[in-house]
Amino acid sequence: MNSKKRIVILGAAESGVGAAVLAKTKGFDVFVSDSGTILSEYKAKLNEYQIIYEENGHTPELILSADEVVKSPGIPFTAPLVRELTARNISIISEIEFAGRYTTAKKICITGSNGKTTTTSLIYHMMKKAGLNVGLAGNIGKSFALQVAECQFDYYVIELSSFQLDSMYNFKADIAILLNITPDHLDRYDHCFQKYADAKMRILQNLSLDEYFIFCSDDEVTVRELKQIVLTAQKLPFSVQKKEVPGAWADSDNLHVDMNPGGFEMPLGSLSLRGKHNTYNSMAAGLTGSALHIRNEIIRESLTDFQGVEHRLEPVLTIQGVDYINDSKATNVNSVWYALECMQRPVVWIAGGTDKGNDYSELFDLVDRKVKALVCLGKDNTKLIRSFSGRIPLIEEAHSMEEAVLKASAMAVPGDTVLLSPACASFDLFRNYEDRGEQFKATVRNL
Repeated sequence: MNSKKRIVILGAAESGVGAAVLAKTKGFDVFVSDSGTILSEYKAKLNEYQIIYEENGHTPELILSADEVVKSPGIPFTAPLVRELTARNISIISEIEFAGRYTTAKKICITGSNGKTTTTSLIYHMMKKAGLNVGLAGNIGKSFALQVAECQFDYYVIELSSFQLDSMYNFKADIAILLNITPDHLDRYDHCFQKYADAKMRILQNLSLDEYFIFCSDDEVTVRELKQIVLTAQKLPFSVQKKEVPGAWADSDNLHVDMNPGGFEMPLGSLSLRGKHNTYNSMAAGLTGSALHIRNEIIRESLTDFQGVEHRLEPVLTIQGVDYINDSKATNVNSVWYALECMQRPVVWIAGGTDKGNDYSELFDLVDRKVKALVCLGKDNTKLIRSFSGRIPLIEEAHSMEEAVLKASAMAVPGDTVLLSPACASFDLFRNYEDRGEQFKATVRNL
């Protein structure tokens, strides 16, 4: 590569620092800029590779001189500096797009409004169990770019958000998985669901006859969008409503995968992950394993012994007969729908945060049947209170995790479940959903 080509990285967190390291190892002139304070661990990595960076603000002349910009997925295209780059026709790409140029490894890519972290982790678990040389990347684990720079994996399992997909153009998956498309992040898409759906469908770009597309044929939006495109990749649908061959399906008792000669089936009761949404996730993983020619017994074993994902329906403790469950990763309404659908006991629900254009009406039926009390945890709880007043007998407000857990525990009786499932982003009171979940667990343990 031309060593004089200038790559500017906007954002110095996991993806940005990874992209910077990869660019440096490929001989580019690299500059990193972050509007906030860079964490010490990321500064150490930048210093290790002698990469020039700035923090707590952007210097326009150092950025606008770029030949290409790698933008953090958290920075919107409406940011003034990004608008200026676009106006100057300076290429803006994602870390995933950049890293994809420098690896020949097979890439299994997962997106969806819900379930992508669980499914990504489950597929990674399966591939590790099968003895494959595989990395875990994207919206989970270490950045894809950093691993391309420092590791030699034969496969990558990559979780992709809509924000990452927005800035991907030539990147191509070997196996693309789309779990579902339901409203999320509408604040980033002009409150237009079609724009968000278009972003999710970008996971299909550049697929050819040799690749696979695994998708939920029960998801009406996905099926509708597929009718609008010509897709040459091999389709592998999964469903709980109908038999799919080739594909996967579930009846009342068993999960079936029918792709390679023979296929396999297993009892739904043996799956480590329970609930309808996890049946979908397990089918997607099972199809992936078959597409990779992993032995059926390894696939079955992986679906049986997977331990789940932190902050996603994570049991914390049972205290005086009350279960406490951490579902902090439920940052949209549909995630909460799945969580409530799994609940078998009366629920004291902790919800709230930064609203992303939520429509809570799809929760009304489940809330009417399962939720006895609501604690609204956020700086502004007006929308939550307005949506559920008259539906939930007890509604309280809280402005810290400690206050929320104390109020929830006071309203719970033996046989209830206190469920943190926020339906919102975390950034009003917490650093991220992980911080929110960790604070919940710590507070519960101190009860």
